[in-house]
Amino acid sequence: MLKNIRDNCILFSIGGVGYALLEILWRGKTHWSMALTGGTCFVSLFKFYGKHKKMKMPAKCIFGSAIITTLEFCCGCIVNLKYKLNVWDYSKCRLNVKGQICPFYSMLWALLCIPVSALCEKLSDIKTDYK
Repeated sequence: MLKNIRDNCILFSIGGVGYALLEILWRGKTHWSMALTGGTCFVSLFKFYGKHKKMKMPAKCIFGSAIITTLEFCCGCIVNLKYKLNVWDYSKCRLNVKGQICPFYSMLWALLCIPVSALCEKLSDIKTDYK
C-alpha cells in the first residue's frame, strides 16, 4: 500500500509540475490550483490509460480530453466561481460553459493526450520493471 501511495505521489508531482509549466509557457503565469488540477489529471489519465492499453490513440485523445475538461470544470467551479480567484475566464470563447471550459481548450487537451499517453506508457513500463 505504501508503494502505491508513493507511486501516486510521484505521478501527481509529474502532472502538477508539467501542467504548471505548460500554463506558464502558454499564458506566462500560473496559479497553485493548476498544479493540483494537473496532478489530479495526470494520475487519472495514468490509471485510465493503464486500464485501456489496447485503446487506439484517437479514442485515448477523446477520453483523455473528457477527463481533463471535467476536472478543469470542477476546479474552475471551485476556484473561480465559488472563491472568486479569477484564475481563468473562458466566457469570451464560443460555446463556453460558465466561463470555465470551452471546446477550443478541450481540443488542445485532446492533442496534449498524444504525448501524455506515451509518457504514461513509458512510466508504466518503468513501474512494472521494479515490481
